[in-house]
Amino acid sequence: MERSKRKTKIGIVVSSKMDKTCVVKVSRSYQHPFYKKIVRVSKKFKAHDGENKCGVGDKVEIMETRPISRDKRFRVVKILDKGKVSAHELPTKREKKEEQASSEASN
Repeated sequence: MERSKRKTKIGIVVSSKMDKTCVVKVSRSYQHPFYKKIVRVSKKFKAHDGENKCGVGDKVEIMETRPISRDKRFRVVKILDKGKVSAHELPTKREKKEEQASSEASN
């Protein structure tokens, strides 16, 4: 497949814990054909990051490529914007639940 015909997508890195792999969340929106409401849809892609440069929160461009593993079909072309949040600063599921419970209790 020619490089110009390969699909490219832009998304945010949500995980970079695997070696030479990062998970990129690509969001898109479209208008529902009948209800005319704007629907937001997101999908996660595993992308090959050979140099382990991607971090959580980075905005990256990924390109379709040959299958690298069972799940990886994309590779990171370039990092468009470095994320402001490190992986250790992201709240865990437990912290999110505690925060929601405290906000509900105060209301």
